[in-house]
Amino acid sequence: MKIKNNICQLLGIKYPIFQGGMAWVSDAYLAAAVSNAGGLGIIAGGNAPKEWIVEQIRLAKKLTDKPFALNIMLLSPFIEDVIEAVIEEKVEIVVTGAGNPGKYFKILNEAGVKIIPVVPSVAQAIRMDRNDCVLAMIVEGGEAGGHIGPNNTMSLLPQVVDNVNKPVIAAGGIADGRGMAAAFCLGASGVQLGTRFIVADECRASQEYKDKIIQSKDTSTVVTGQTTGHPIRCIKNKFTRKFSKMEKESVSIDELEKFGSGSLRKAVLDGDVEYGSVMAGQCAGLVNKKESCKKIIESLNNECKKVLGDLNE
Repeated sequence: MKIKNNICQLLGIKYPIFQGGMAWVSDAYLAAAVSNAGGLGIIAGGNAPKEWIVEQIRLAKKLTDKPFALNIMLLSPFIEDVIEAVIEEKVEIVVTGAGNPGKYFKILNEAGVKIIPVVPSVAQAIRMDRNDCVLAMIVEGGEAGGHIGPNNTMSLLPQVVDNVNKPVIAAGGIADGRGMAAAFCLGASGVQLGTRFIVADECRASQEYKDKIIQSKDTSTVVTGQTTGHPIRCIKNKFTRKFSKMEKESVSIDELEKFGSGSLRKAVLDGDVEYGSVMAGQCAGLVNKKESCKKIIESLNNECKKVLGDLNE
């Protein structure tokens, strides 16, 4: 049984496996390693300025001759500059998040960019499906790490699939071949993983961050930021306990955002996993060892094939 379908053909990749665009984590080194292993590596633009984006795109092109994508956050203060960088550097695939990318469809489409938006609901998926500029879409549920939507992946996914015609990529809470197989059974054309790739050998996140994920169990994550309108899933630590306490005390949104500012960078780069924000999905308890991107992708593919094969017996 081959785990290969329309999304592989559309993007020129070997396996229908995307690596999530995680701010401060998903740089050119990780993206290139995933792409070289047959998946779709994704550089996370986050709130980075154009200069950093250009540097990462050029570095990725040196490290791989395979397709890779840039994840752009539509709420970035540098979004107009980032769009310029995408066009100037001839980025072939863009994943959009945190908003409606419709404003940029025309300019990106004219530049030949393949657009894959992240959607948190059926309504937004239908809007994206109506536009010819959209190649596929990523459906991300609340099991994911980082900024999340209100719906769960496994309940949202089939509802989106039933209402759109374009390929759908499942994201949120998937860490192994069983989750990948489940996504395919619900109609997905591919999967996106973030948390498992954080512990990849090629990922340059701090060792402390990786160890925190490997040591996790099923109850290790918590969602903060419910009162700010920007819920975020992280691994429990002193930072999340303090943040939750401030929310219960009805501290202002400005104070909460000030407290959280720079917390992800602190965990990813500085290794402060007590007072930093250790973003990870609910599947962190399934991630128990460090491996190369190649081994991660091969094990996902092999386990998925086995599960689907067993179901067909």
